[in-house]
Amino acid sequence: MPNDLEIVQSAILRPMEEIGASIGCVAEDIELYGRDIAKLDLKRANAPQKGKYVVVTAVTPTPLGEGKTTTVIGLVQGMGKLGKHAVAALRQPSLGPVFGIKGGAAGAGYSQVVPMESMNLHLSGDFHAITAAHNLLAAMVDNHLQHGNALRIDPSSITWGRVMDMNDRSLRSIVVGLGGRLDGVPRQSRFDITAASEVMTLVSLSRDLWDLRARLGRIVIGFNAEGEAVTAEDLKAAGAMCVLLKDALRPNLLQTLEGQAAIVHCGPFGNIATGNNSIVADRVALAGADMVVTEAGFGADLGFERFVNVKCRVSGLVPDVAVVVATVRALKVHSGNYVVRAGMPLPPELLESSVDDVSAGLVNLGHHLDIVAGAGVRAVVAINAFPEDHEEEHQVIRDFCASRGVACAVTRHVAQGGAGAVELAEMVWDVAHEGPAALRFTYELEQSLESKIESVAREVYGANGVDFDPKATRELQRFEELGYGELPVLIAKTHLSTTATASDRGAPSDWVLPVREVRLAAGAGYVYALTGTIQTMPGLGTHPAAENIDIDEAGNIVGLF
Repeated sequence: MPNDLEIVQSAILRPMEEIGASIGCVAEDIELYGRDIAKLDLKRANAPQKGKYVVVTAVTPTPLGEGKTTTVIGLVQGMGKLGKHAVAALRQPSLGPVFGIKGGAAGAGYSQVVPMESMNLHLSGDFHAITAAHNLLAAMVDNHLQHGNALRIDPSSITWGRVMDMNDRSLRSIVVGLGGRLDGVPRQSRFDITAASEVMTLVSLSRDLWDLRARLGRIVIGFNAEGEAVTAEDLKAAGAMCVLLKDALRPNLLQTLEGQAAIVHCGPFGNIATGNNSIVADRVALAGADMVVTEAGFGADLGFERFVNVKCRVSGLVPDVAVVVATVRALKVHSGNYVVRAGMPLPPELLESSVDDVSAGLVNLGHHLDIVAGAGVRAVVAINAFPEDHEEEHQVIRDFCASRGVACAVTRHVAQGGAGAVELAEMVWDVAHEGPAALRFTYELEQSLESKIESVAREVYGANGVDFDPKATRELQRFEELGYGELPVLIAKTHLSTTATASDRGAPSDWVLPVREVRLAAGAGYVYALTGTIQTMPGLGTHPAAENIDIDEAGNIVGLF
C-alpha cells in the first residue's frame, strides 16, 4: 500500500467551486485560497440547519491514537457510497506535532482530507493569526507595566503568557524583561503551543464576529492589587485582536479523497481546552448536508464530555449519534498486559491473536459507552481494523456490543476508502434517524464550581470523589466571588487513562481525582482544573518527524507521513 503522501499526490481533486456548491454555497460565499482551499462566508452559519449531527469519539487511546479523524473521513466517504450527502467537520493540525512525533491529522491511507500537505502545514494561516492576536495582548500587558501600570496589575498574578505553533520545551518557563530599564519589567512567564491558547478556544466557540469581539474583551490576564480581574478590554487590546482574527473566524473548505466537502477550522488542545472544532464550521456544514460528521479529541471522557457540556451548551446543537472508535490493540493494552510507546514498534506479542486480552479490555469500551449513554446520545461502535487484527478478536467486540444493544461495525476505510466504511455508514444513518436525542448535561450551571468538578469526576471518570488542594479551593471561591461561578468547567488530565494517572488501564473506580490548581478562561467561557502535570508546550523527541521532511528536485514535499 502506498504511503499517505503518495496517495494524496496521485489524487485528482474536484474544483473548489463544485465542492462549495455541494454544500449550498454560491460564488460570493467562497473565497479561493490558492487552487484547492477556500474560505467560507460566515453568513452560511445562520442558514437553516437541516443535517443530522454525528460526533466521533473513542475508547481511551494508546499513545499512537486509534483513528478518530480517519474514521470521520471514512464515514463521510462511506455515506457517499450510499448516495448520502455527508460533510466532515474537523480540527486543523498543529505544526508542533506534525514536525514532532504525532504526525498530522488529515486522516490516513485512502481516507484523507486533501490537499493533505496544506492541511498539515499552515493551511490558510489561521493558527498564525491566533498566535499574533494572543501575543499582541501579551505585548500590551508588558507595555502597560513599562509605562506606569495605571491599572495596578499585580505582576505576580499575570497568567497570560505567549504562544507559538511549534514544540519547544526550552520555552516552557522563561523570564521576560531582562536587560536595561528600557527593555521591560522583569518577571517570570512562559510559552504555550498555539493550540493551548485561550484565543484558539474562544474562536472555536464564537457564534459570529460580534460574539468573538465580546469574548476577546472578557479575557482575564491577571488581577490588580485589590484582587479584581484585569481584562483585555481594560487594556484596550480586544479590538485590535479581533481585527487580526476577522478572517480566521471563517472556516476553511477542503475535500476528501473521494470528493466530499471537508470543513476544517480551529484546533484547541484536547486536554487543557475543549478539543473540538468550531461551532461556525458545524453550523455551515449542517446548513448544506444530509449529515455532518465531526470529531471530539481523545476518548469520550475528555473530548466528548466537553463537546456536550461546553460546545453544545454554546451552540444549542444536539448530536444524533456518537460513534465510539475502538481498536483491537487499544483494548489489548487495557487488559494491562501490554505497553505501547509513541515512536516505538508495537510489541510482537500484541499482534498475536488473544481473545482473552481483548475481552479483558472491554471494560474500557463499556466505560466510554456509559459516558455517551449518560449524555442521552445513541452510540455506534466502529472497530477500526488493522491488518494485524484477527477476526475472532473483532467478534468478541461485536458480541459485547450486541449484549448492550449497541450497533457495531468493522471499518476498513484506511485501506479501502469509502467502500470499507459502508457497513458503518449504514448503521450510523439508521441510528441517526431513530428519533431526536434528549441531550443531558453532566451538571447544571447553577451548581458551584466545586460541585461541577465533582460531578464530572464521579459521573464521567468514575472516581469516588475529588481531593482539592487548599490553593485550588481558595481560587474556586475567588472566581465565584468575582462572578464566574456559573461558567462550565473543564478538567485537564491525562488522555491515556480514565483516571488522572496515565499508567492506569481499563476503567478503575476506586480512586480520587486530585485537583492541584484551577485557572480561569473567562473569554472562552470556562474554569479549568489541573489534575497533574499537563504540558501546554510539548517537546520534540529524539528523532522528530522534521528530520525526514524535505523537498525533492521537482519541488515536491517528501517525508510527510
